[in-house]
Amino acid sequence: MSDRHSLRLEANQQKQGKVSWLSPSNLAIVKYWGKHGRQLPRNASISFTLDKAHSKTSIAYQIKSDSTDSDIKVKFRFHKEENEAFANRIKKFFASIKDLFPFIDQLEFTIDSENTFPHSSGIASSASGMSVLALGLCDIEQQLFGTLSDDSDFYTKASHVARLGSGSACRSVYPYMASWGVHPDITDSSDEHATVFQEELHDVFKSFHDDILIVSASEKSVSSTAGHALMEGNPYAAARYQQAQDRMHDLIIALKEGDLQSFGKIAEDEALTLHALMMCSDPSYMLVEPNTIAIINELRAYRHETNHPVYFSLDAGPNIHLLYPDHIKDEVVKFRDERLMPLTTGVCIEDQVGTGPKKLS
Repeated sequence: MSDRHSLRLEANQQKQGKVSWLSPSNLAIVKYWGKHGRQLPRNASISFTLDKAHSKTSIAYQIKSDSTDSDIKVKFRFHKEENEAFANRIKKFFASIKDLFPFIDQLEFTIDSENTFPHSSGIASSASGMSVLALGLCDIEQQLFGTLSDDSDFYTKASHVARLGSGSACRSVYPYMASWGVHPDITDSSDEHATVFQEELHDVFKSFHDDILIVSASEKSVSSTAGHALMEGNPYAAARYQQAQDRMHDLIIALKEGDLQSFGKIAEDEALTLHALMMCSDPSYMLVEPNTIAIINELRAYRHETNHPVYFSLDAGPNIHLLYPDHIKDEVVKFRDERLMPLTTGVCIEDQVGTGPKKLS
């Protein structure tokens, strides 16, 4: 990463500029649930990078007219409407990363952002939203100082910064799949940033589908931040963290070999473990709905009938992620529409594994 002490603007540097990025959300297959320190994970995780579910954000910046003003200056528009709550969250985030971007209090920012998916849809909006901000800030650093011209340095820092905003966001800066957290089977794995898992990934997973079935669009009764905190008192926490490390080992083998059955079993076991941990927290809570369970039962019955490799996952909410390879798309879509959609709100977000963030012209 760049020399932090040199990242202060001089009077002769450019006065203003603009950067625009698109960054996707992701779906963890082995889940991260429980953290410590400054947004560090208790166990390693690995996720699919999504394609259609993404955030687009432009950041316009200019040097402050008053050089003695050290306040963080942010104007934020979400879908073209000013959003003070989001602006305040971004100001707090920017203040927390001044050690990484010492120039951040020398600038005024105008940020315009939009998502291609609705809130409370079973897609992690913080992953796409925080990763796209991190990418934009790294781009600004490169424009102003030329310190991140190496792609590896650029994306490593972007992942590190994204993690500080939202843990899972650090995985969104890489294509196809990314891991986060130290694990002996992942070269250069780190708790500080994510690691791309692409070269060894079997081709069948690079076109995998993820249809998000909306069982409920209501706001969660317990936030993910609160859920992570409750892991500190969970009696099963230590066993869970070891379980996740073991499942990472088995999943990595399946991902390399294209073993769909092993992949599917781990994906489903991880989804159910996540929600079991919520039920074992103190206080306990449940985010699944009756129709979440009904869909899982229908899916398992269909898989038994057809032997098709179609599986489910869950994030921290009631909505089902339907996972399947591209070669059975037509059959699965027919099953989905006929037998699963009546158990939803009528909304399905069709997505698939994607190629990662993009800089926009």
